[in-house]
Amino acid sequence: MSDTSDMSDASDAIPAGSESVPLPDLRGRGLVLRPWRPDAEADLDAYLRGLSDPEFLRWNTPSILVKDLADARVSLRARSENVSRGTEAAFCVTDEETGAILGHVGVNNINDTMSVALVGYWTLPEARGRGVARRALALATDWAFRYRGLHRLELGHALGHDVSCRIAEAVGFRYEGTLRDAMFAEGRHDAFRDVHLHGRLTTDEAPV
Repeated sequence: MSDTSDMSDASDAIPAGSESVPLPDLRGRGLVLRPWRPDAEADLDAYLRGLSDPEFLRWNTPSILVKDLADARVSLRARSENVSRGTEAAFCVTDEETGAILGHVGVNNINDTMSVALVGYWTLPEARGRGVARRALALATDWAFRYRGLHRLELGHALGHDVSCRIAEAVGFRYEGTLRDAMFAEGRHDAFRDVHLHGRLTTDEAPV
């Protein structure tokens, strides 16, 4: 695995299969990935803006929409519960120098039996075009393999989302095929669209 990131703060990260261990702060590549704070106003505001952003909603249709601060709080508390169970790692992506919130990256649906998880990410409008998603995904991937002990990570994005495709490939997630009707269509829960599936193994050579 790449050792170009400063993972010194990950020494207390969740070992494989454990539960109720707090997420560490991950530092490197000009970013700090830290746990979301469900009761912090700045976190709630950023989370709501991210999940209600038109560009996010163009490519993602959540099963439960986050429409206001109350929804954001419920969603973040649910994520925190998943983190405490060891089935999810939800990181708030921040700027290392300013502490400004830039987006989100998550290692989701962690299955310790199969040693696999799904990864996802989004960035706020003002953070786009700066490589934030790519850098955050690289940090989270390194943590998931080196400290969480997972063997395989999967990344899926809507067909046609070329930016997400380039981010996945830049971080070493190989394109593995197209999943038919594997996610909701834009703005609908009664129609579906195809998904590009990317995957990366802990044994894959990390990109430079």
